[in-house]
Amino acid sequence: MSIELTVPLRRRWTRALGIAAMGLAAMVMAGCASHYIDGATKEVNASMFKKPAAPAPVQVLFEFETKGVSNTRATDALKKQVVEQVRASGLFSATDEKPAASGALLGIKLNNVPMSDDAFSKGFATGLTFGLAGSQVSDGYICTVNYVAPGKKPVVKVVRHAIHTTMGAAATPGNSTKAKDINEAVNTMVRQIVGNALNDLSHDPAFN
Repeated sequence: MSIELTVPLRRRWTRALGIAAMGLAAMVMAGCASHYIDGATKEVNASMFKKPAAPAPVQVLFEFETKGVSNTRATDALKKQVVEQVRASGLFSATDEKPAASGALLGIKLNNVPMSDDAFSKGFATGLTFGLAGSQVSDGYICTVNYVAPGKKPVVKVVRHAIHTTMGAAATPGNSTKAKDINEAVNTMVRQIVGNALNDLSHDPAFN
């Protein structure tokens, strides 16, 4: 959900990908904010992935959405990070945004949704801080990975994550890690959510 910002804040939020919800943006404009990465979704390193015996090349398509609507600015800002993460995963022999010789396609969609959204809350693990203390806003994220190879059924994996933002004397969100700033929070969230989705994909017999 976007709003009009003053010039200095617009510049700041452009660098921060411009993906916060209206409540989060309002809190940042009101003063100094602290950002926390939810701990329910853990870090998964590429060493934990189940590598295919014969990796194939793949075309990677990434898109960022805000409440299901394409967010071009955030897509452009995060695309390089996501494509590089797929390339470093070891799951594919080659990774490109152009069609692969194998015909395989890996679609990665990251959707920023309200924490109260049924599509988010019904599928998220326990441990997330839904009880808001003081001035706190939480943004939910849903990562959907869709792998399609010629002659095979699509393999779909869905992972959820969240970023919490507090203002003033608000209590620290439980089960979370404080980030240096919004950029670090977003980059860490993306790395973790994509890493978990790729890990789930790698262990699916339909992928291997």
